[in-house]
Amino acid sequence: MATTFTNEELNRYHRQLMLPGFGNEGQEKLKKAKVLVVGAGGLGCPVLQYLCATGVGTIGIIDFDKIELHNLHRQVLYSTSDVGKPKAETAATILKAQNPNTEFQVYDNILNKKNSSQVISKFDVVIDGSDNFPTRYLVNDTCVELMKPLVYGSIFNFEAQLAVFNYEGGKNLRDIYPEPPDPEDVPGCNESGVLGVVPGILGVYMANACIQVILGTYNNKCILLFDFNQFGLVKLRMD
Repeated sequence: MATTFTNEELNRYHRQLMLPGFGNEGQEKLKKAKVLVVGAGGLGCPVLQYLCATGVGTIGIIDFDKIELHNLHRQVLYSTSDVGKPKAETAATILKAQNPNTEFQVYDNILNKKNSSQVISKFDVVIDGSDNFPTRYLVNDTCVELMKPLVYGSIFNFEAQLAVFNYEGGKNLRDIYPEPPDPEDVPGCNESGVLGVVPGILGVYMANACIQVILGTYNNKCILLFDFNQFGLVKLRMD
């Protein structure tokens, strides 16, 4: 049965409803979609903001961390007054105020082997915005087990990677990188630093890839490698 939109929704999404090939059908797909965002940090914040604004019906947020002052230069969803608050709950509160049409499922805990299947099984698409390899591989393996598409993103200094794994019979993370690297070889932003705009730019790309997966228009079977210091882009084929 077709979804009925309120006048408020029709007005809110009017500019994207006008797009050729999108219209009410595309908006209906977004409204019915359930997306899990793993991590409400540098990557998760822009992903959450744009998925919420574009009208994704249900968004899950899982993050056990609290907001710290040094987060704010890149996690622009939060304000100084939010320091010390839990990320997942705070993100959901702010986003609900921005778009009351979106429903949120908040998980203020660590994603681990005991709960990953239970959490991920509730969603149609998973977006990995985590910042450590154990979580990335856990998310990947659970998505493979449950046959869920995974939008994957990672950053290192000025560089970033984006891929959509486990989508329509496509490859998953272990097909490309069978085992996690040594953490000393690929330090996180706590050790190597990060320029605030880099996760912001990549997060927007990740949100766009997720929207395309929901709409059924994603067809880029590549790992996209960005160098935001030089604004270079390299495509590594996965198929």
